[in-house]
Order: sequence, then C-alpha cells, then structure tokens
Amino acid sequence: MKIKDTFQLVTVAGEHMVIPIGEQSVDFQAMITLNETGAFLWEKLQEEMSEEQLVYALTDVYEVGKEIAEEDVRKFLSILRRKNILKS
Repeated sequence: MKIKDTFQLVTVAGEHMVIPIGEQSVDFQAMITLNETGAFLWEKLQEEMSEEQLVYALTDVYEVGKEIAEEDVRKFLSILRRKNILKS
C-alpha cells in the first residue's frame, strides 16, 4: 500500500499536516495533523510498503517494542483507510 498522489505532507512551524491537492481538495475539505511518528510513517508510505515493513521501520528508528509498533501502525493505517488516503 502507499499514499495516494492527491495528498501531500507539509510542515509549517514544526507542525506536520496532510492536505489534499488538486481535485481531491473539493471532496476532502479537511486537514490532518500528524505527530512525529505519523509523519515518519507517512514518508515511508510514499513508496509501496506492507504493514510488516512499517512496523519494522518504526522499531528500527524509534525505541519502541514490536507490540506497541504493531498497534500504532494498525491505528494509523485505519485512519488513512477511513479517510480514503491509501492506494491498495
């Protein structure tokens, strides 16, 4: 899975925000704010990544156990799926 091309991550004054671009901005009239790990996962999802690869990346860079990383990745992906931001 990966992020659709119609969404972009921007950082303004240290805040990470996801904004729709192009025609997507008509249907998706909102903004999503991400924390540091959310922005990290977002960047990883610019390329095709599996859930397992995201968990590994999170545990490799941040001092977090596998179980916590799995739960965090699941929650993050669930939000992106609900907002229709992911390509399958």
